[in-house]
Amino acid sequence: MKFTADFHLHSKYSRATSKDLDIEHLTLWAKKKGVGLLGTADFTHYLWLEELKSKLEPTGKGLFVHQGMHFMLTCEISNIYSKNGKTYRIHTVICASSFKTVDKIIEALSARGCNLRSDGRPILGMDIKETCRIILDIDENCFIIPAHVWTPWFSVFGSKSGFDSMEECFEEMSDKIYCIETGLSSDPAMNWRLSKLDKYTLVSNSDAHSPSKIGRECNVFDCELSYDDIIDTLKKKDGQRLLYTVEFYPEEGKYHYDGHRLCHVNLSPEESKKNNNLCPQCNRPLILGVMHRVDELADRPDGFKPKKIIPYVNRIPLEEIIAEAKGMGVSSKAVQTVYESMIHQLGNELGILSDVSRKDLEKCASTRIAEGIMRVREGRVQITPGYDGEYGKIKIFEKNESLSGEEQLSLF
Repeated sequence: MKFTADFHLHSKYSRATSKDLDIEHLTLWAKKKGVGLLGTADFTHYLWLEELKSKLEPTGKGLFVHQGMHFMLTCEISNIYSKNGKTYRIHTVICASSFKTVDKIIEALSARGCNLRSDGRPILGMDIKETCRIILDIDENCFIIPAHVWTPWFSVFGSKSGFDSMEECFEEMSDKIYCIETGLSSDPAMNWRLSKLDKYTLVSNSDAHSPSKIGRECNVFDCELSYDDIIDTLKKKDGQRLLYTVEFYPEEGKYHYDGHRLCHVNLSPEESKKNNNLCPQCNRPLILGVMHRVDELADRPDGFKPKKIIPYVNRIPLEEIIAEAKGMGVSSKAVQTVYESMIHQLGNELGILSDVSRKDLEKCASTRIAEGIMRVREGRVQITPGYDGEYGKIKIFEKNESLSGEEQLSLF
């Protein structure tokens, strides 16, 4: 069975997230996006867990369902701890197949003094390897995915808070890690530059903090819609069952390049190195982004492609394409009206971005919007890379490509 999965997102009980992140809105937006399997997120939070237990029905295959939408029990955990004189901040996504297992995980972590009630993404003051051991001792079928592994502040390889290898981070538990999440600021090709990552399955997820962000990165499977088959696919890096991942253009991520947001300094790794990784405005150390960190650890040249890979495609959210085509903000009423109309007529966003023909696109949207979608499919975009928490800026149309008469009228 072919389906799209997004394992890493958040609920309304995580900090800095939308109040609309409840089961009903998650289900609604996943269907709009074309996602068939969602992570529940935040299963360690007591209020969210009550909601999950009351609204999700077990399928009998380690997954759960609500109004036709399938869910897998997941949560993101933040480990912040000191070791060998350095502070590390590691985020991981934990997957489980039953509420019984989740209850035991909560009990075990709480018994060790972990505060799970204040935030949907709890902060644990223990070594990540110890957290992994606790979880896998409870249920060996749990699955652990290091999250957004390159972001500077909270990841395995982060320039500000991470390690130089998976083995250094997870130590004796490293052989229990089969899969890593590339994050919004890196794509698989960047990860292919490290030979030591060849054995890991690369997955991509939205890390959504609002329902409309679901599926902006995701994974396309062709396997049984069951917990065991999905996890087996990820463990074996099975390209027959994990068909491809859907990615941001990595430059659009918030930490692709180096820089200082407050100084308005945005530099490539090469430019940073020429300046000794110091900000040319304030002379303090730059926040080194994902591209810089990949360059530091890579043992292969840019463009290297290993023999066994899972393919990927780059996409830009449909709302952003419509907004640029119309010369309006993403949240404007006109953009949202066109978005909802296209979803209603053509099915779902991922299908529109990848599969719907140009002819059918033009039946329910302007020629300029259809052209924008085709350019994104073909990679014909211009991007100013993101840096130090600022998303990158993507341009699909050149400045001298004026709006059509239809689009000009829509502005008024």
